[in-house]
Amino acid sequence: MKATRVIISGGGSGGHIFPAIAIADEIKKRNPKAEILFVGANGKMEMEKVPAAGYEIIGLDIVGFQRRLTFSNFLLPFKIIASLIKAIKVIKQFKPEVVIGVGGYASGPTLQAATFLKISTLVQEQNSFPGKTNKLLANKVNTLCTAYDGLDKFFPKEKIVLTGNPVRSAMVEIEGKREEAFQFYNLDPSKKTILIIGGSLGARTLNESVESAIETFKKEDVQLLWQSGKFYFEAITSFLNGKDTPTIKMVQFIERMDLAYALADVIISRAGAISVSELCLIKKPLILVPSPNVAEDHQTKNAMALVNKNAALLIKDSDAVSDLIPTAFKLLKDDVLQINLSKSIAGLGKPNATSEIVDEVEKIIKEQ
Repeated sequence: MKATRVIISGGGSGGHIFPAIAIADEIKKRNPKAEILFVGANGKMEMEKVPAAGYEIIGLDIVGFQRRLTFSNFLLPFKIIASLIKAIKVIKQFKPEVVIGVGGYASGPTLQAATFLKISTLVQEQNSFPGKTNKLLANKVNTLCTAYDGLDKFFPKEKIVLTGNPVRSAMVEIEGKREEAFQFYNLDPSKKTILIIGGSLGARTLNESVESAIETFKKEDVQLLWQSGKFYFEAITSFLNGKDTPTIKMVQFIERMDLAYALADVIISRAGAISVSELCLIKKPLILVPSPNVAEDHQTKNAMALVNKNAALLIKDSDAVSDLIPTAFKLLKDDVLQINLSKSIAGLGKPNATSEIVDEVEKIIKEQ
């Protein structure tokens, strides 16, 4: 039975928003007449990105708990109650067949409201170690779509469906694009190429790791496509000025991620859940540097899920400046390790995740 009225809730980062939009797009593809309403958190990036993707969104005044003592923490219980009341009102007015939570501040009160009103619910858990909200909701929701094995430690086993994470298909379609990629980024196709990505805002440690190895890049016959991120672009441009680095292509933001993936021989990345899911589909030798600034150390747990299956190498953030680039050069010279990493990571990709999640949505509706 095709979905006709669906609420999707969550956000706060691209890692929550883009999977949510991918799910909405798949629902619309199957039923163009379906009505989809997003519920997000006021002031967060979903309030801009979701309308840009063509969907309506309503915002809740919900924020996260701050680790330091702040007035915001004092107001948090009141904001949770107000958000819960507003979510109940929205659900009553919209009358959805199912409510989908993708993580982020807004998904908690929205899914709590849905379960209170006895509306069917589905949670899409992106990480290998679930957040507090999804742990609390696990016993109340109908289905839990997960991206990693082993989550029955946290969720009721009978509710878990291993689907993988939804990814943007345009990002991972790299077949036959290598020549176009080198032309687009004005790089030399005869040279081994490292791709380093730290997200749209950038990753300070990854940037410092490259800066510390500038002289090494001059000696090695290797080129680098380096996404510095918005916060660091001007400072790095100034740092590189006059340093004679023709084999280093530094950009603020990678416009064509598919082409960047296509030209890479080795990829260095943070370990956000959606990035890891994309990289499993790219099937290239991978070095992960988990961010230490993420709640509940999610990124290290995501990275270890690959490392434990010999599908990636891991460098701790604290060791990156000294070890990251030397490890990348060593990997580029080790053909056997590259082949083994690529084979192992290929087995972890879930290319049909979005479709399988919407299959579960439709099962829930059919069972009503």
